[in-house]
Amino acid sequence: MVFHWSSLICRSKCVFLKNSSVLKQLIRLHSRVSPSMLHVARPQKSVTPPSENKVLPVFRHAERFASRTAIRDRHGDYTYEGIFLSSNQLAVQITEILRGRQGERVALLCPNDASYVIAQWACWMSGQIVVPLCQDHPLPVMEHYVRDSDVALILAGQEYLELASQLMEKGRQMLVVEDALRVLARRHGPNRAVSSLAAADEEVDLQPNHILKGGLDDEFYADSDALIIYTSGTTGPPKGVVLTHSNIQHQAYSLIRSWAWNEKDIILHTLPLHHIHGIINVLLCPLFVGAKCLMLPKFETSQVWSQLLSINMPAQDRINVFMAVPTIYAKLIEEYDKIFSKNARMKEYIKTVCTQKIRLMVSGSAPLPLPIFDRWEEITGHRLLERYGMSEVGMALSNPLKGERKPGFVGTPLPQVQVKIVASTEEGEKVVAEGNEIETRIPPGAKEGDVGELCVRGPTVFRNYWRNREATNKCLGADGWFKTGDSALYSNGSYKIVGRSSVDIIKTGGYKVSALEIETYLLGHPDIQDCAVVALPDMTWGQKVAAIVVPRQGKEVILSKLREWSKSRMAHYAIPTVLKCVEHLPRNHMGKVNKKELVKHMFPEKAK
Repeated sequence: MVFHWSSLICRSKCVFLKNSSVLKQLIRLHSRVSPSMLHVARPQKSVTPPSENKVLPVFRHAERFASRTAIRDRHGDYTYEGIFLSSNQLAVQITEILRGRQGERVALLCPNDASYVIAQWACWMSGQIVVPLCQDHPLPVMEHYVRDSDVALILAGQEYLELASQLMEKGRQMLVVEDALRVLARRHGPNRAVSSLAAADEEVDLQPNHILKGGLDDEFYADSDALIIYTSGTTGPPKGVVLTHSNIQHQAYSLIRSWAWNEKDIILHTLPLHHIHGIINVLLCPLFVGAKCLMLPKFETSQVWSQLLSINMPAQDRINVFMAVPTIYAKLIEEYDKIFSKNARMKEYIKTVCTQKIRLMVSGSAPLPLPIFDRWEEITGHRLLERYGMSEVGMALSNPLKGERKPGFVGTPLPQVQVKIVASTEEGEKVVAEGNEIETRIPPGAKEGDVGELCVRGPTVFRNYWRNREATNKCLGADGWFKTGDSALYSNGSYKIVGRSSVDIIKTGGYKVSALEIETYLLGHPDIQDCAVVALPDMTWGQKVAAIVVPRQGKEVILSKLREWSKSRMAHYAIPTVLKCVEHLPRNHMGKVNKKELVKHMFPEKAK
């Protein structure tokens, strides 16, 4: 059965900026602005989240920031109060459809705009568990998510009705998230600012209401489930990671403290909203502290550059925080090289504005190759802050906001997080490093640089895998330690991820080799644009190192020459003995390569 939110019907107008006009506008504007006209932004004091020992879902904070802008999308601006009121209306209908039941799974299939936030808050106000879907996933993947989590209701944006209808099965219902809900949440009043990304929509005036009532009793959220995020499936079938409201709050507060989030921040959101990176780091963190999130419908290089360099925007509307995956930074660099690299004044301007106006740039969700780290610093003056996290634990490790950021390393434990590295030896498992945000200790008999599996413990760690006790018990102990499956080491005051224990640690001729480390070296080759290193079974060596590379345009990569080039850069046993060249590497939305599938496709005779 399909329901429509129908107390108000309206249609909004959208105006999209053309890619070419954006870039031309930037260059024209630059001709009238010099770096000397820019001023360094004053640092803002961070907001201390209230009641860290009390679980308050994100919508509970809306009253504190009622008239402030929470979201800006291609349609316009939305206040915290407006988002809350629209969410509350939708929550009432969700509760009616589900006949008052709580803890049901509700799938979200909404665009990357305010309607997603409204739907998310509404589910939590109604006491349901959100299962975010990605519209770009193949239908069988979405069907797995919906069936595995036993979704009772699908909230679908109007543009995804046809797709959502394909996920309907007996007993499942669908509620259409109408444009009217989004328009209801729009900024109101005579001085409403119109987004530079769009023309003004028809408005519905909201009466000021600073006593925002909605949701269930606070006690409900103290120990209830909030979110099921499915793993990427790079090492096995996707599993549903169950995060509680408490998990989400602790994950957000950990980053708020470490990255100095404050209500003056404006972050640019270009990431998918079915992943921990896009949901917690880039969306919920700013909403917990009253900051503003500028949401783009999807990632486009020209749109991102136009936002990073928007010199025609008032100071209060400029973004000052940006987070992305390495693939996005690589595409931004590629666009920069095409458009700006031969314009000396533009290069100077870009570096000046990024250095002075943007306080934080973060990379995560996949290893950051050293060439991208170095090139981005050269272009923008920013040493990207690399951190480590995963769906099951949120963010666990981070380079410092202020202090040395070492390329290839992911820093130290975040607040509330404990970590340890456990190595397998002939005598059994042995802890070789253990620490928290204050310090890391090397136990007697261990030494810096010892490699082992990274384990994480703390209030940020997930509750369990949805209805999968076997998988939960395999990696989450009764003592609260979660085995990440990632190999890591601790050296010179910082942690480094060596790779997935199952696919990135290659055992060849008695040596353990990190595929990620080899990839970093190969990406430094002048003729290689992208690469993935995998292990192939071998009778003599146990495993041999195979490189799958994407040559740069007009270039050729030959194994014999690559091996010769590698001799002065890596250990002899780490040098690839197998090479395949391809036009592109298949990556998921977060920039990760499914290496098991890649081996099956590229080396079917070797795949197990």
